[in-house]
Amino acid sequence: MKRTLNIAILLIFALSLFNAAPIEMTKNELATFDNKVAIISFKTEVIDYGTIEQNSDGTRIFTFTNSGDAPLLITNVKTSCGCTVPSYSKAPILPGASGELEIKYNTKKLGTFTKTVTVMSNSEGGNKVLKIKGNIVAAK
Repeated sequence: MKRTLNIAILLIFALSLFNAAPIEMTKNELATFDNKVAIISFKTEVIDYGTIEQNSDGTRIFTFTNSGDAPLLITNVKTSCGCTVPSYSKAPILPGASGELEIKYNTKKLGTFTKTVTVMSNSEGGNKVLKIKGNIVAAK
């Protein structure tokens, strides 16, 4: 009997939670929510190394601006292979400020290359895919 009474009370409590009225907000209350977004804008999305000699400097820089109205935070940068190493600031980029993403490609291997660099951030639109390409020839 006691068990049945406990189950009945539990069911009544659970059903009362499902029947609760939804909370409605006024336009003024909705306006108080933060609608600001970060927008990452790169000066260029492709860097062409052109034809370079083997073992030359493979470092290039992608420059970008936070053209949004919220701080931009780059959370991760992934490359398509281990021959490309990214370097970037972990600090937030304030609205209107600029930043740099340094990419170092290993120029030991001869031939043409095309690699991708995926930038993950809190920017509107999600991940941004950048490219590097070029041709490495034997040193003279």
